[in-house]
Amino acid sequence: MYEAFYGFREKPFSIHPDPGFLYFSRKHRLGMDLLEYGLMNQAGFNVITGGIGTGKTTLVRHLLGQVAHGTAVGLVSHTPRTYAELLPRILFAFRLDYRGRDSTEMLHTFLDFLAAQSARGHRALLIVDEAQNMLPETLEELRMLSNVNADKGLVLQVILVGQVQLREMLRRPDLLQFAQRIAVDYHLEALDAEETATYIRHRLGLVGGDPAMFDDAAIAATFGYSQGVPRLINLLCDTALVYGFAEQRPGIDAGLIHLVAQDKLKGGLFPLREAPARIDEPNAVAGARP
Repeated sequence: MYEAFYGFREKPFSIHPDPGFLYFSRKHRLGMDLLEYGLMNQAGFNVITGGIGTGKTTLVRHLLGQVAHGTAVGLVSHTPRTYAELLPRILFAFRLDYRGRDSTEMLHTFLDFLAAQSARGHRALLIVDEAQNMLPETLEELRMLSNVNADKGLVLQVILVGQVQLREMLRRPDLLQFAQRIAVDYHLEALDAEETATYIRHRLGLVGGDPAMFDDAAIAATFGYSQGVPRLINLLCDTALVYGFAEQRPGIDAGLIHLVAQDKLKGGLFPLREAPARIDEPNAVAGARP
């Protein structure tokens, strides 16, 4: 819609996870380094958590490009609560047949697959997104499933990706054995004010735009409303570009960000933080957090 007007090759602020747009803040770089460490050093369980929209899924999708040859990858999204629902999704993720089979047959299918991987000197990497949706007993079943590693060396690695509720669940006494098997554990925080500015300019530059088309006050206002959550930054900036295009504005200022944010807040569907006062100068960001 606005891409040609602003000289973009594509939209710079899509809310869909795209590893090609990943901005490596210090937090994201550390998370990636830890995940790569876990994969290379044969960690059975790896956990990455973070708030909604902080970039967990994008980080993991970027990691998939770094997986070594010979590793079969299965990604389970929209994770169900029970193990009975999870098991067929695991088979589907690894392109294994699950249709018309009961839970015992599906389990044997998966174990046979892991045995074949091991015989070739290969591994399997299972990534479970939105893992906070699982019941504690489902996590325990997943731990039991990983016992195949005890007999065959490390053939199955698991990355659990979820919101903070996953971390809280893993602290339960009945999940102590599971928690003790977690080798890599990282919580991804939102961006700070400086990282937000770099993030916005990074994305504009990637699509051939002018990195300075959002002025400093506009970036400060964006941080004030989004509190550095990448998905909310994208939402504000994308809508600001639509508004800017409608008014044929060559750049985005703080007033336009305030207008977008107030319209979103009035709708009540978007979890933007309502700023206590207008944020028209970059130095106002320092007091933006409650």
